[in-house]
Amino acid sequence: MPSASFNPLVFRLSPPPVPSVFAWGRAYDGASGPLIDLSQAVPGYPPHPDMLAWLGEAAASKACAGYGPIEGEDALRDAYAAEMAEIYGAPVTAANIHITSGCNQAFMAAVMAIAGAGDRVALTDPFYFNQETTLAMLGIGCELLPLDAADGFVPRLERVREVLARGVKAIALVTPNNPTGAVYPGPLLKDIFELCRAAGAWLILDETYRDFLPAGERPHDLLSVAGWEENLILLYSFSKSFCIPGHRLGAVTAGERTVAEIAKVMDNLQICASRAPQVAVARAIPALKQWRDANRAEILARADALRAVMAGLPAWKMDSLGAYFAFIRHPFGDLTSAEVAEMLARKAGVLCLPGAYFGERQGAYLRFAFANANAPTIATLANRLGGFTPT
Repeated sequence: MPSASFNPLVFRLSPPPVPSVFAWGRAYDGASGPLIDLSQAVPGYPPHPDMLAWLGEAAASKACAGYGPIEGEDALRDAYAAEMAEIYGAPVTAANIHITSGCNQAFMAAVMAIAGAGDRVALTDPFYFNQETTLAMLGIGCELLPLDAADGFVPRLERVREVLARGVKAIALVTPNNPTGAVYPGPLLKDIFELCRAAGAWLILDETYRDFLPAGERPHDLLSVAGWEENLILLYSFSKSFCIPGHRLGAVTAGERTVAEIAKVMDNLQICASRAPQVAVARAIPALKQWRDANRAEILARADALRAVMAGLPAWKMDSLGAYFAFIRHPFGDLTSAEVAEMLARKAGVLCLPGAYFGERQGAYLRFAFANANAPTIATLANRLGGFTPT
């Protein structure tokens, strides 16, 4: 009797990468000190006590037990639209906002709304692996926009033109970037957006780590461009800023027509994002601003701590750093990034992700999610990396 078969678009994908890294860490014997987790992009500090109280209150309410609006709770859409308008100095209303269960879902819903099987979407190389696998399982082709360390892993306009000439439906960028940490300058984003508009393509801009840029920096002025609604989709995650990744909450900012198309997708993916965290975050956006600003300063201090450590380790080359991540070239050219990462975990108790998880060309790199560790812990990397040999 023939066996039932799986969807080949899913079956050919590799298993989720982060659990394999955790498995390497479980083999560590503790000889060098406590395990240092620089693998997953999660905040290395707890949520604010008020956030936990609001989550508990909302979760216990009858009002949050039923279905909510597909596009998201009115209170959260209003609060986030007001924050977007303040950050970007541009008119953004609740009608431009769609709430999702995390930024991965925001990306999937946005892509499904604008592209279908057989279409092509461009990602940078290196790319965020969940975006690449999303395209693969949907049967959407992936065109790669190569980035180079010599450019600080920032896109070149000529390469943007080349990928647009291949007829992609959209270019998806992540800034501050995952995995490199690179921050794309606002004027460059404006130029890329204009190229996309001229080609009739979408620009999808994932700004998950936006809140960890230096205070006072406006990331870009794209929302001030007349007609931005026709070609621009912005993505965001509340997980990092409010330390609630387990509650899965993200957002899309787009034109009203785009929000309506995404709602069709969301009605089938999940109907609505979980209501309790929406209610809690709606309260937290205005109430916890000072706390979020303090966390921004803390993450910037952790970046400085890692910069200081790497300056004393010339064999390890840090080619990019920003927001949550550093992209570091390891000194073991005869080994793959997976081999080096596994031995770092097993022998030195340092968890990080191999660069090859973010693209075939990235085998010389490791991604350090330094926001997970405080500055004193980061300082201990000097001894662990300086004395590390993979064999």
